[in-house]
Amino acid sequence: MTVGSTTVATTEANGAAQNADEEGPTLLGLGAEGWVYVGLTIFLLLAVFVAKAPKRIADALDGRIAETRRQLDEAKAIRAEAEALLAEAKKRDAASAGDAQAIVAHAEQEAQALLAKAQSDAAELVARRGQMAEDKIAAAERAALAEVRAKAADAATKAAASIIADTHGAGADAALVDKAIAGLSRLN
Repeated sequence: MTVGSTTVATTEANGAAQNADEEGPTLLGLGAEGWVYVGLTIFLLLAVFVAKAPKRIADALDGRIAETRRQLDEAKAIRAEAEALLAEAKKRDAASAGDAQAIVAHAEQEAQALLAKAQSDAAELVARRGQMAEDKIAAAERAALAEVRAKAADAATKAAASIIADTHGAGADAALVDKAIAGLSRLN
């Protein structure tokens, strides 16, 4: 089994030689990876102490925070203003609804008053027209009665004249005239 131990040894030796080749060249005892760490450390130290990057980063963050707070305060103010406008709009809506109800109620009252006035005016007009008709009828009755009386008087006068003309002569007229003259002397 010596052959197997030699093989194992050779494999280990080849593996160690391969690891040495992978590390590559070194400078001051540091390989490429070590120099990357050194460079990164130097960069960070320069950024911290020379460029004062944390202060700038903090200032930038503080500026962003202040801007965000300002925007939030502005948004709160806008929201408060919107809520106030909404409350005012609701109040106006309620007031206008109340006004509308008052206007409708007032209009209904006016309509009822106008209807009552129209009914009373119509009743008064009917009464006046009825009175006018009755007055016209009474006037027509009086005119007809006067006309009938006038015709009756005319007919009676004609009938009396006809009767007197038939029954009385000139001699009867002389006796009547004498009698009327004798009645006049008694009155004095």
